[in-house]
Amino acid sequence: MKNLHLILAYFAIVQLSVAQTNIHFSNQIAAIVLDGNYNLGDYEGIVNVTPQKTSRLIEQKINADSLRSYLERMSQFETRNSGSDTLSVSTGIGAARTWALSRFTRISEENNNRLVVSYLNWEREICGMDKHKNIVAILPGSAVDAANTPAGIVIIEAHFDSRCATSCDVECAAHGMEDNGSGSALVLELARVMSKYQFDRTILFMLTTAEEQGLNGAIAMADYCVDNDVEVAAVLNNDVIGGVICGATSSEPSCPTENDVDSIQVRLFSSGTIFSQNKQLARYIKLQYDQELRGLVTVPMQVTIMSAEDRTGRGSDHIPFRQRGFAAMRFTSANEHGNANTADANYHDRQHTSDDVLGEDTNNDGEFDTWFVDFNYLARNAAINGNAANMIAQNVCQPEGITMAQTDWKTLKVTLSEPSCEYSEIAIALRTETNDWDTVIYSSTLETSFDVALGFTYFVSAAFVNEMGVESLFSEEQYQDFVGLDEPNMVKTGIELLQNRPNPFDETTSIVFIVHEMPVNAEAIVRIQDINGAVIYEQKTPIRLGANEVIYDHGYGRTGTYMYSLVIDNQVVDSKKMVFVAN
Repeated sequence: MKNLHLILAYFAIVQLSVAQTNIHFSNQIAAIVLDGNYNLGDYEGIVNVTPQKTSRLIEQKINADSLRSYLERMSQFETRNSGSDTLSVSTGIGAARTWALSRFTRISEENNNRLVVSYLNWEREICGMDKHKNIVAILPGSAVDAANTPAGIVIIEAHFDSRCATSCDVECAAHGMEDNGSGSALVLELARVMSKYQFDRTILFMLTTAEEQGLNGAIAMADYCVDNDVEVAAVLNNDVIGGVICGATSSEPSCPTENDVDSIQVRLFSSGTIFSQNKQLARYIKLQYDQELRGLVTVPMQVTIMSAEDRTGRGSDHIPFRQRGFAAMRFTSANEHGNANTADANYHDRQHTSDDVLGEDTNNDGEFDTWFVDFNYLARNAAINGNAANMIAQNVCQPEGITMAQTDWKTLKVTLSEPSCEYSEIAIALRTETNDWDTVIYSSTLETSFDVALGFTYFVSAAFVNEMGVESLFSEEQYQDFVGLDEPNMVKTGIELLQNRPNPFDETTSIVFIVHEMPVNAEAIVRIQDINGAVIYEQKTPIRLGANEVIYDHGYGRTGTYMYSLVIDNQVVDSKKMVFVAN
């Protein structure tokens, strides 16, 4: 993970001219597969089970001992800093990359060579080195059109590199077991389990490098996709995903107290709240877990959709993909051991130190008796990833557009455009006050009416459902104010300030305004004041037609009543009240 101000500084530099160069696969078949030019028969897998059964098999075959073995092996390299030794066969990033590539290769060999294994080479001066490598394994999909253009790929990824306090300290023992050996082990295990099965969409398993110096490996892959017209359906990023113990300085929003343990919750971070394809992806992941796994697993997980794109002041590999227009999100443990602020003399948490290890031997018998990574928890998080990727990879076509109307005092009508693909039914998702869908309604027709309550703004999206009962990714949200009989909806003009959402939930809330007609001044200010009128926050934001969103980081556990206002040309356009109540 990287501190947010460093990420922003990095992107400012990139805009000035510095960027990854010479991005290419070491195995040219990888580029050919992503371009769709391959024989489908060369990569056939198991297809004689339903998608639902495949998800259950993936969950059952994920092995906690296998995850542990990957982590133990990664720990032996002592450091995976992206500037560390590339010549040694036993320590440093070079040896670690070689091992990861060989592990992907062995998995492929055990599954009829169904994985196309390669490095993604790229160049940029980082920690004294200018040549770097991501490690990838590509599982070719069966869905290509007449022009051999593949459906959008699904990326399951984690950053492979590690670090200590100083980002380019190559001598420090940076085992990086939680950050981010845990995510790397998850990706390796899913490659092992999922490579047995056939999916419509291509799945790309990836371990990136130089994340800790500015998300560089993810930038390289995202740029490759843009430059080579590789459509990306979804990016599932896993970063700090195996630890369950709360540190004293865990980045908000996180754990309640130091040493608190949470092994049954996982957090889903993504950009935006309203009209966001990234948040829609997170909602889809939770929906699929609730439908396919929750009622069948021994230990059900709490899947929590967070408001923010990442923890306060932090960032990870999903961000470069989101910045290039791809739907992307991040899986993160409920509890995190530290905020990586190693410059603080009182910092004693494990993240970004030599103490980020698998566990400790507290009774000096030569064996760990306290584990910092919970392998069973990591396995449960792997299953959530695998289930989501499986469903997205079924390549069910999405609705191209939906319209809504209030037809009477209690009825909302939703209409979908006629699709160009076959479908069995449609799914309509409704949301009001929270990040999550309130309900999903299923219908056999493209026009569906149902009763709703007065006094809410409804955010509605839709998906097609295929004959196997699998939903597509959901469409972009549309919204409808639902008013009483004597308050007819009027054609909207000017600028409309919506109620903040969620109110409250975690450490951030979304403030959205809808521009129906552009003002002369194309810049606005979102201003927040306490009940005494004191300004506690102001944010300038450009104005565009349609939805405009500002994420306000109000802090974890905030309570009280506040007013937020939209200001244009020093005039308050509208104000609303927001009330934060302790969770």
